[in-house]
Amino acid sequence: MEPGTRKPPQDAVTVRRLRLGVGAVGIALPVVLIVGHLLVARRPVLLDSLSGYYHSELRDVFVGALCAIGVFLISYRYRRPDDVLSTVAGLLAITVALCPTTVGVPAASTDGTDRTVGVLHQVAAAALFLLLAVFCLFLFTRPDRAGVPPSRAANRFYRACGLLILVAIGLALASAVLPADVRHTLKPVLWCETVAVIAFGAAWVAKSDALLRSAELPDEPPVDAGPVVTPAAS
Repeated sequence: MEPGTRKPPQDAVTVRRLRLGVGAVGIALPVVLIVGHLLVARRPVLLDSLSGYYHSELRDVFVGALCAIGVFLISYRYRRPDDVLSTVAGLLAITVALCPTTVGVPAASTDGTDRTVGVLHQVAAAALFLLLAVFCLFLFTRPDRAGVPPSRAANRFYRACGLLILVAIGLALASAVLPADVRHTLKPVLWCETVAVIAFGAAWVAKSDALLRSAELPDEPPVDAGPVVTPAAS
């Protein structure tokens, strides 16, 4: 630590670690799922979405990573709006993990309950991405608790991540109008979800460093009271 700075308070370090944990898992998740499945399958095959890896050999990785993100988000405490939205986002992440998608699953192997769970998965996933975009666009761009605003470059980065999330999810939804064979070949949902998840993770990693830097404020120099005057002896 630089001379003249004080050690960040423990709560700032804890919040930083939670942000870093959320971001790191988010960035790693699509990479591990896609590359891991290619290694396990031993052939160049991609699934139609990240959620589809629930039905592959990478199920435990998918569920475990999303549950970890969910726990991190529920444990996250900063300010009231952040606390409420992160708790809701954490519950949505766990719902996405535990309620498997039915997209890409043969209709003959699913029943009414499976389809209901699949709809719940899609609704929870859409709401989760929307909340993650809200963090990037509105919460991360505010001044911190000490009143120090983020730099312009940082705010541009957060807003870019938020817009990437919204655009990626919009394109994923719009891809439903494409013919089934085109969707199966191009995998638009997979790539859009990958971009959205990495953008969300990058924003949280960047915000974790910003928090620690803002906590390392210079110590105030001692006030010079001037020369000490001693009374003359009588």
